[in-house]
Amino acid sequence: MLDFAAIDFETANGYRSSVCSVGVVIVENGEITDSYYHLIRPVPDYYEIFTTSVHGLTWNDTAGAPPFPEVWAEIAPKIKYLPLVAHNKAFDESCLKAVFRTYEMEYPDYPFLCTLVAARRTWKRGQLENYQLQTVAKACGYDLRNHHHALADAEACAAIAMKIL
Repeated sequence: MLDFAAIDFETANGYRSSVCSVGVVIVENGEITDSYYHLIRPVPDYYEIFTTSVHGLTWNDTAGAPPFPEVWAEIAPKIKYLPLVAHNKAFDESCLKAVFRTYEMEYPDYPFLCTLVAARRTWKRGQLENYQLQTVAKACGYDLRNHHHALADAEACAAIAMKIL
């Protein structure tokens, strides 16, 4: 796969619409050509202790951040016609659809591929310790140093996709 946009969301709480950060990595002709990171004011706008413990973001980090539609207006032209790729697409795709619904935006029905599913096909049970992003990234020769930062995770996903998709 030579052309795609790897995407990763972090959420503020248990609601999929509560995206609080996004990372996107654009790959064209097998090369990273662009990347994008932004904090987002989540909906609903509160943080759970668990989510903060995962990614480190708090209400203070996103209190002045723009809402999702403003951020997506910057992302949409970057991804153009590209399929989206995520590690565990079930999570990221559901976040994207939920936040589109929350803001009553028309969802463009982006094609979505999953590096988690691809990893399970590539490495049979027992060949890897698990199929978590950092484990699969390492198996692909990528050192994920800032796990749960949306851009770092999108970069790791892009590295995986370039290897196994």
